[in-house]
Amino acid sequence: MRLKPIATILSVVLILFCGHAFAGYDYVDINNPFLRKIPIAIPQFKAISGTAGEFEVSHSASKLLTETLAFTGYFKVLDPAAFLFDPQKDGIVAPNINFKNWTTVGAELLITGGVLRTADLVEMELRLYDTFKGKLIVGKRYRGQVADQRRMIHRFCSEVVYQLTGRHGIFGSKIAFVSSSSGNKEIYTCDFDGFDPKPFTHNKSINLSPAWSSDGRWIAFTSYVKGNPDLYIKNVIEKRGSVVSRPGINISPAWLPGKFELAATLSFNGDQEIYLLTGRGKIIKKLTNMPGIDVSPAWSPDGKQMAFVSKRSGTPQIYIKNIISGEVHRLTYDGRHNTQPAWSPRGDKIAYTALVKGQINIRVIDVDGNGLLQLTDGPGDNESPSWSPDGSLIAFSSTRGGPSKIYVMTAFGTDQRRLLDLPGQQSEPRWSANILP
Repeated sequence: MRLKPIATILSVVLILFCGHAFAGYDYVDINNPFLRKIPIAIPQFKAISGTAGEFEVSHSASKLLTETLAFTGYFKVLDPAAFLFDPQKDGIVAPNINFKNWTTVGAELLITGGVLRTADLVEMELRLYDTFKGKLIVGKRYRGQVADQRRMIHRFCSEVVYQLTGRHGIFGSKIAFVSSSSGNKEIYTCDFDGFDPKPFTHNKSINLSPAWSSDGRWIAFTSYVKGNPDLYIKNVIEKRGSVVSRPGINISPAWLPGKFELAATLSFNGDQEIYLLTGRGKIIKKLTNMPGIDVSPAWSPDGKQMAFVSKRSGTPQIYIKNIISGEVHRLTYDGRHNTQPAWSPRGDKIAYTALVKGQINIRVIDVDGNGLLQLTDGPGDNESPSWSPDGSLIAFSSTRGGPSKIYVMTAFGTDQRRLLDLPGQQSEPRWSANILP
């Protein structure tokens, strides 16, 4: 492996083509509820010059890569203690890799890496191999500052998942949620894996129901900062925006995919109905018009249908409206209290919250009403499902351990684990699209 010295400071991470063998989308069938995790070996990266700074980066970067790929639920990461490999002495580039040493310990995939560091600059080469075929699947080179290594690793993970599944995964996404860590209910954001949680609002009031725009540039939410449940639409970077403060409630925002428009429930006319608004809060049209409560809109990925919750049949149930024809039909019939619909990125399923035998749990159902599946069970209440941008994971809140916290699970309910650890309660997670550079 030969890495050229870094001569200039780069303000952003650059990706250079290093090697690309084939796309093996059949490695991982993300639609299989009985997905077999692929055994993968990720040894510590090689410190090319052998400096203390390089060893520091090689350790932290390989550790982050391991944690990030494990988070997806696609891989069984093997214990490095079993490896027959010394990253400083053995080959990390084919044909100098002894693939038999890796198949012997059960690895079907192997990631090798090399790191060159000069002061605060780092260059990293990463490669993914099929150990049984002895073939390179993908290789990339990244250059930037040491502080950029998280972005480098996430971009390589995106390449890895794309080669194995045909989708780029979740590595450029964020999650917005409600947290009482400060003593008030503020909107927070964090990376997809719970890293770097920070407050988005600071108004020391009650803030609820965060919703990301498709491009990730805006978050809409409801706030009681002025005493009334008003709808706030704020730019993520510049913090500018608009407020919908009509008499009554202004709640449950949901952005129309690909447009600077959103649906929300307003009650200025007395009844709680869903309206389509511009991104500046102006009413475009009324989307529901029935006696009773209509709330919690959720758009299909193409924006042609809208799921929502209505009590028009007597109890809260989920309905679907065809925006073009205006036709509305009821989706849920099992149980007397079904709420919080979330449409899958593929458009074929809707996750929702159901009150079942006195316990609140998350279910998923096909948009045609078939394939009902309960994903959570056990102690505590589980609610507010939100799909990852690739449809492989679902974030949700749960009181299984006491106060409400954010958890994630696969789209089939497996690998349920807590996302982050903050004081107070966390709820209402909302996953963004892949929006990071």
